Amino acid sequence: MSDYYQLAKEFATHTNEVLFITGKAGTGKTTFLRKLKAESMKQIAVVAPTGIAAINAGGTTIHSFFQLPFSPFFPTPIGKKELIGKMKMQGARQQILRELELLVIDEISMVRADVLDAIDTVLRHYRRRDNTPFGGVQVVFIGDMYQLSPVARRDELQLLRSFYDGVHFFNSHVMQQVPLVYIELDKVFRQTNADFIHILDEVRRNQLSPQSAAKLHSTYNPTFVPDDSDTYVTLTTHNNKADVINSAELKKIEGKSHWFTANITGSFPTGSYPVET
Repeated sequence: MSDYYQLAKEFATHTNEVLFITGKAGTGKTTFLRKLKAESMKQIAVVAPTGIAAINAGGTTIHSFFQLPFSPFFPTPIGKKELIGKMKMQGARQQILRELELLVIDEISMVRADVLDAIDTVLRHYRRRDNTPFGGVQVVFIGDMYQLSPVARRDELQLLRSFYDGVHFFNSHVMQQVPLVYIELDKVFRQTNADFIHILDEVRRNQLSPQSAAKLHSTYNPTFVPDDSDTYVTLTTHNNKADVINSAELKKIEGKSHWFTANITGSFPTGSYPVET
């Protein structure tokens, strides 16, 4: 592993600093998280903004772990009081929060500013350290700000603009109170082709050169049609496009359809359900 990887490990293991571990795809962010979780001697919790991200990180969702509502959080005295007042956190979960030493938040690029302030509010309250950011818990953010941004509906954005200059995690109020140690993992392990790595980096920064664009287009075959027996994965820009493809492929399967009824406990956006409804 790279020197920056070792540096990140040292900071996470031997200090109480708030860290932001970043890097382009394939630089070892997930490997770092898994090793930190397996080897850390601290009481650790791993959370992520979505169910899929939480599964990949070997943790739980932010909203589940902290029992947060899905509505926007307003970082005012009244907003904080309402958040705590609505919580029905069991004694065992409260004990986990009081004993927590290290909180790892994966896919931090997707975490909204108000969600991070809500996490801060919960930790301060249950750890009885109202004047200490994150209640004294060391926080390690992992992610790539060039990847997915926080999700917010237009009406939510309108409300949040009254409290925040932006929706990203670094726009949160708590992040104005803590120094952040920034470590970028710079060695790509997933690919070994230097030219391809260079092209990917240009795409990531939205600075694709004509030469790189020509190389990409040289691999494009507009007449290619996969055989039915092929198992290609189609990547789409929007969920509705993926839904159309999946529905069409599902209809090709011969046999009887089976429907199952699920019991849902709690209030969740339908878009967060693990299956189609």
